[in-house]
Amino acid sequence: MHVGTDRLEFAPPSPPGMLRALVLALLVHGLLLLGLTWSVRWKHDTPVLSAEAELWSSVPVEAAPQAVEPEPEPAPEPEPQPAPPPKPAPVVEPPAPPPPKVDIALEQEKQRLKKEQARLEELKQEKLREKERLDKLEKARLEKLKQDKLKQEQLKQEQLKQDKLKQDKLKQEKLKAEQAAKAQQTAAEKKQAALDAKQLEAQRQKNLQRMAGLAGASGSANATGTALKSSGPSASYGGRIRAKIKPNIVFTEDIQGNPTTEVEVRAAPDGTIVSRKITKSSGIKDWDEAVIRAIDKTEVLPRDIDGSMPSSLLLVFRPKD
Repeated sequence: MHVGTDRLEFAPPSPPGMLRALVLALLVHGLLLLGLTWSVRWKHDTPVLSAEAELWSSVPVEAAPQAVEPEPEPAPEPEPQPAPPPKPAPVVEPPAPPPPKVDIALEQEKQRLKKEQARLEELKQEKLREKERLDKLEKARLEKLKQDKLKQEQLKQEQLKQDKLKQDKLKQEKLKAEQAAKAQQTAAEKKQAALDAKQLEAQRQKNLQRMAGLAGASGSANATGTALKSSGPSASYGGRIRAKIKPNIVFTEDIQGNPTTEVEVRAAPDGTIVSRKITKSSGIKDWDEAVIRAIDKTEVLPRDIDGSMPSSLLLVFRPKD
């Protein structure tokens, strides 16, 4: 594309009605050209030239040779033929006057219009090519979108297939786990039944032994044990221990609820406290520390009613008891 076309391509758009203005300009110029041609037509008429010429010949005409036949009658002597007239001299026309400036301007306008039309046609063809290029790009984009959508559908179908296989596998594993749990439960039930049977047999043996030793038992009438003599602290021993330790607890805070503190206490045979350890905290640090201080302050625990002293005791303390 030439430089003018490049310059016009980035120029502002032409105002509307440009073609109508060009047609009117051509019409006015044509009328002006016709008027000028009609007004100067007499100057272009070819002048008629008249000339005279005298015909004569300076060369005599000779007769033809005689024939070789018997002499005929003498033919009359031919008259001399006149010489052909000379050709008239060519008429020299005067040189044509130069074309008027109006023709040059019109021709330039025609050339400009042709160039403008060619430029417009080229722009039109360029727009058509650009439109075809854009159409191809749009078609390629739509085709790519279609292919991408098809691939996504295929991936989705594949994913659904994989999910279904995974769910089937999970179902199979769950079924196997349920079957294994059921089998384990059945085995456990069988084991428990065997253990219950064994315990029943042991209980039966103990009952037999108890029945055999009832004569020498030292328990009360409503005792349910099987030993000849009871072991461990008495029922009132726990109360005696708490009654010994609780007066030494110093705790004045007002707390919500009645939390429990469990303490394991180990004592010597004479009742001297050897160690103490909190096995279950109440969640209130001050109460737990008050219980520990009270146990340390007690130092010696009382003996049971039979004079025995347990080596290990689990004591329970509550602030509102």
